[in-house]
Amino acid sequence: MVFPSLWEGFGFPVLEAMACGTPVITSNLSSLPEVAGDAAILVDPYNSNEIADAMRMVATDGKLQGQLRAAGLKRVQQFSWEQTGRQTVELLQRFL
Repeated sequence: MVFPSLWEGFGFPVLEAMACGTPVITSNLSSLPEVAGDAAILVDPYNSNEIADAMRMVATDGKLQGQLRAAGLKRVQQFSWEQTGRQTVELLQRFL
């Protein structure tokens, strides 16, 4: 999945792709590096050559595909709606 977004509030498409075992190429901007961690290739979304090079690498390197797939499946386990809800409640309680 290639997701060269210029701005994201969170980055659900990246997590959804990882949860499906899809290798991810995404932006090195906004929240995406934090969401993707080391489980994706991060690129400058303004640099079409960098995006194309990353796409070429993923398309032609089976070992890289497998590494990204495994890392993505592991990374996505760090996120859950339950955890998000708990953290949201904790944050709101601090300010109320």
